[in-house]
Amino acid sequence: MSAVGALIGLFGALGALVVIARSPVVRRVTLTDRIAPYVLDAVPRSLLLDSANLALPQSNVTRLTRPLVEGASRRLDRLIGRNPSIRRRLAALGDPITVETFRQEQVLWAAAGAAVGLALLLLRLSTGVGPAVLSFAGFVFVATFGGFIARDYALTKAVKDRDTRMAAELPAIAELLALAVGAGESPLAALERVVRRSRGELGRELAGVVADARAGRPFAQALSAVTERTALPGLTRFVDGITVALARGTPIAEVLRAQANDAREEGRRNLLEAGGKREIAMMVPVVFLVLPVTILFALFPGAVTLTSISQ
Repeated sequence: MSAVGALIGLFGALGALVVIARSPVVRRVTLTDRIAPYVLDAVPRSLLLDSANLALPQSNVTRLTRPLVEGASRRLDRLIGRNPSIRRRLAALGDPITVETFRQEQVLWAAAGAAVGLALLLLRLSTGVGPAVLSFAGFVFVATFGGFIARDYALTKAVKDRDTRMAAELPAIAELLALAVGAGESPLAALERVVRRSRGELGRELAGVVADARAGRPFAQALSAVTERTALPGLTRFVDGITVALARGTPIAEVLRAQANDAREEGRRNLLEAGGKREIAMMVPVVFLVLPVTILFALFPGAVTLTSISQ
């Protein structure tokens, strides 16, 4: 009964906090709420232009929890601040979500961690097996904070994986560009031809360059925008080499071949470095698992013999 009472009290306290937080006395009146009565005669926006209406219908649970999640994300954003690294990593990933949406996902991940911690706490209260209740209460806080950090780590990991795939595609794309330019095509036409035949991350990134150039943006500026979105050193050197060649009139085909060779050499060095790190990691099970077991098998018969003789 103590576990049931604790569960009832927990949900009752959460309900009371929600009611108090959404009450008119506590709730902060926004600027939209202030001016809404005076702009009711304005022409409403077409629902066909709202991308949210094109999505799948939302459930009642989503509609009920969405204001809470959005409010928590806004408070989190005011508390932490708009981190420029989040916007930079989202741009590098090519993800269309905004910083506000990312904050909402962080709140949801933190809520999932808190739910796991609360489930373990209720299991501890119902069974009475395990460490003290205060330890589990601290675990709930750690799980909540861990869910918040895990979303940020997942974003960083996704950006690193995308950079790795782009670095692997760079030599092939540079050589294809060199062949197309050497055949007499302009840099933009050669880039468009290569982009049509590529299916990787770098091809999609360069497709944005072609789209910007076709929309009227100078080709050099469209290429420079790639280095602002990504932090890949090889790609930065590749773009800088093309822009400098365009500005000075240097033969671009030779520059592209040199960039392709540099990219292949850098990939070779990265493979050697990764192999060295894996070699060190492989020594961990050998030193801490295989070697102690070997020593144990070598010394165990002698220890048994000495024990029997002493007896």
